[in-house]
Amino acid sequence: MSVERAFSALERRLLDGWQRDFPLTPRPYAAIARALGAGEDEVLEAFARLAAAGAISRIGATVRPRALGASTLAAMAVPRARLARVAQIVSACPGVNHSYEREHALNLWFVAAAADEQALARLLADIERRTGIEVQRLPMLEEYHVDLGFELRWS
Repeated sequence: MSVERAFSALERRLLDGWQRDFPLTPRPYAAIARALGAGEDEVLEAFARLAAAGAISRIGATVRPRALGASTLAAMAVPRARLARVAQIVSACPGVNHSYEREHALNLWFVAAAADEQALARLLADIERRTGIEVQRLPMLEEYHVDLGFELRWS
């Protein structure tokens, strides 16, 4: 990600203040707007600018593994010349949050999620069909909690 622009005060408050405790209401952006003393349209436009700039990739819940549906960590051994294109295909799949490169024979890793085990198997099979590369399922052996919220420091 390369974000090379200054953030507005509202964008900074959205990035810092809403990594956790996102409102679970029919109109969450209106609730955020009220909390920040802004308009709902302003909040929606600011989030859209942040996404367009690459500062955020998604807005959504992070759910504990096995709490809902089925999920797995997965990896692929992708030829270097195809890595960017295969990562693009994988990341565009519904049920895949993002993919990332690792320095390993299995060099493209991602988490895949679906409504149930059968749907997850279909998703992984579709990725294999579309890329021509086998997907390795890496089942969780032990669960760890990693807090993905980060306090941003503004200079």
